[in-house]
Amino acid sequence: MSDILSKLSQRSDEHEFYSPVPKDYKPGKTKYIIITGSVISGVGKGTFTSSLAALLKFNGLKVSPIKFDGYLNYDAGTLNPYRHGEVFVLSDGTECDLDLGSYERFTNETLTRNNYLTSGKIFKDIIDRERAGKYLGRDVQVIPHVTGEAKRFLRNLAISSEADVVILEVGGTIGDLENSYFIEAMRELAYEEGKENVCFVNVTYILQPSSLGEHKSKAAQLGLRTLMALGIQPDIVVCRSNTPVNDKVREKVSVFANVKMEHVINITNIENMYSIPLELKRLEIDKAILERLGLKPKKNGDKDFNVENWEGLVDKFNNLKEEIKIAVVGKYTFVHDSYLSIIKALEHCSMNLGIKVKIKWVESTEIEDNKITPEEAFKDVQGIIVPGGFGKRGIEGKIASVKYARENNIPFLGLCLGFQMAVIEFARNVLELRDAHSSEIEKGTTNPVIHIMESQKDITQLGGNMRLGSYPAVLKEGTKIHNLYGKTEVSERHRHRYEVNPKYIGQIEEKGMIFSGKSPNGLLMEFLELKDHKCFIATQAHPEFTSRPLSPNPLFMGLVKAAIK
Repeated sequence: MSDILSKLSQRSDEHEFYSPVPKDYKPGKTKYIIITGSVISGVGKGTFTSSLAALLKFNGLKVSPIKFDGYLNYDAGTLNPYRHGEVFVLSDGTECDLDLGSYERFTNETLTRNNYLTSGKIFKDIIDRERAGKYLGRDVQVIPHVTGEAKRFLRNLAISSEADVVILEVGGTIGDLENSYFIEAMRELAYEEGKENVCFVNVTYILQPSSLGEHKSKAAQLGLRTLMALGIQPDIVVCRSNTPVNDKVREKVSVFANVKMEHVINITNIENMYSIPLELKRLEIDKAILERLGLKPKKNGDKDFNVENWEGLVDKFNNLKEEIKIAVVGKYTFVHDSYLSIIKALEHCSMNLGIKVKIKWVESTEIEDNKITPEEAFKDVQGIIVPGGFGKRGIEGKIASVKYARENNIPFLGLCLGFQMAVIEFARNVLELRDAHSSEIEKGTTNPVIHIMESQKDITQLGGNMRLGSYPAVLKEGTKIHNLYGKTEVSERHRHRYEVNPKYIGQIEEKGMIFSGKSPNGLLMEFLELKDHKCFIATQAHPEFTSRPLSPNPLFMGLVKAAIK
């Protein structure tokens, strides 16, 4: 292994190798688990990757999960929620795939831009290097240069994270043209690092046609054969299925994939996804991987993040009795993944408070178009959430929902755009500024209570031009927000361009709305609340991104507790 890596150099004019090894990289110090999918997409690779990362962390190992997406976008910032679900935002401002949110929630870790890679990011880096003459005059090719840059990214993550194990989820399925070069890069990685340092796991799907009533493994066999034809021998095969498969099916997969029977693992649909790490532990997949990579369990450095605490949460979640209903008033409610982090944040409250939170999806356009009244939409709910979003569609429906929550003393939580809608509704109906609006939505409004930040006015391109990532806020003592967080300075993640217009802050506060959290310089309004309301709170941030199973976000806990009362 060391002999191979010692020969690899950026001096690609001297030989055909190109696998840039970072200066401080030590081969073998970090192990790699490469997770691929076959047969169909959406088979649960992200959940499996997250669960495996949690399980390895239970074993005391330091893990760093990473997602590769084959699309040519530089990041997920401009992706449509209807096509890809929510855009998750990391603390450093990276806009990424929602699987990164799953990784953070299951590992209790804060990830960075080094944990997310796209084809667009790789190709941009390559063109930038080529223009700067970094390839020493060579013609830049998929092999070895594109594959070499992919490996560089992984090895840099190994150094920056100091992880015992880097767990990589390859987006899409085997056979997709867009990830074919990346699969080749992973084959090369195993060749260079040595087989003892790289473990391949393929998550496949076992079909069960309703007309036959039995499982058929041929599609899985062909997917695995395609993987092997690309030079990759899987070490573990995870067979996903709706119902348990029999040993005959596992035997067929074992023979066709050259994988031991005990390493062909069947995972059926599990209603409580938080049980999956425990199911993987029961199946001893961690034992198989540790043995394959020559690793041993360590003492877990995170005292709170252990299998016993996780089992306690799962047990609570499996035995919820009482039920409350929270309405989520959104613009993309036909695709629930558009609000995945909100769903998870409410689940975290459920398992910690021991009460089931049922979500009622309310499409804001239906209220806006008078297809349903606020009274009809909210007659059976104990709380209302107005989440973020972009564009004019459904805005008036969101404002009407805020008004109903305020006037009927229903616990309310506004998130990002929901915060702005709360300010607009208050300005219209309490300050009586009837045309109050956001200049993002209504450019000609004479009362732009929400307007663009000065620093953003000259930016016209989309993607990466917003206030992104974690920003601090100073909380006003004695307020509801301060009591929920239990401290005077907090940090939450943002994704927006528009802010409360300072021109109107005095009028708004005079009429009873409290801006209970502001930026350290006092210029940006971060949190608001109403004093005489059961629970009317909102934030310009996205607190759902920082909620964890073992530590639910305080704003969601405040909403749910108020809804219970």
